[in-house]
Amino acid sequence: MSADDDFALWQKKVEGTNISSATLLATDYLNHFNEIVMLLEMVPDMPDMLEDCREWAPKSYQQHFQDSAFSDRELAIEAYDHVPEKFRRPFEETIEHMNAMVLRANDQLEVVINEGNPEVIRMTASSTTAALQRFMDVASSIIHGSAKTMSQDEIDAAMAI
Repeated sequence: MSADDDFALWQKKVEGTNISSATLLATDYLNHFNEIVMLLEMVPDMPDMLEDCREWAPKSYQQHFQDSAFSDRELAIEAYDHVPEKFRRPFEETIEHMNAMVLRANDQLEVVINEGNPEVIRMTASSTTAALQRFMDVASSIIHGSAKTMSQDEIDAAMAI
C-alpha cells in the first residue's frame, strides 16, 4: 500500500473524532503544555509552585494519550504512526523546543526566586508562558494541517527567555 493510500485509509478511520483528518493529530496533546503554562503563571504569586513545575515532565504524543481519558485515545496512539512526515517532523521539532523551554525556564525561575526579586520572577514566568503559547499556536496550526512553522530567527528569539 502506498503512503498516500495508507493516509487516505487513516483519514477515514478518524472521521467524526477529535483527531484531525487533515493530519491524523489531535489538539488534546497540547493540554499537556497548557498544564505547565498554568503552573508557570502561578509562580510569581506563589513561588513554591515551582515544585509543581519541576514535577512536570515531557511526554511523547503517544505517552500523553496512554495516560489520558481522551475518548479516542487508542485511535490517536495508533494513528500517530501514520501521520505524514510533512506534518510529523515540524510537529515533533516544535514539541522538542517547548520541552527544552520548560526545563530551562524551571532552572531560571529557581535562580531568580532565590535572588528574591519579584519583578524578575514575574518577567521570567511571563516571557516563558508567552513564548510557550507561541509554540503551542504553531503546534495547533500543524495539527490542523498547516506546514508553516516558525523561522529560525523566531525560534531563537522565543527560546531566548
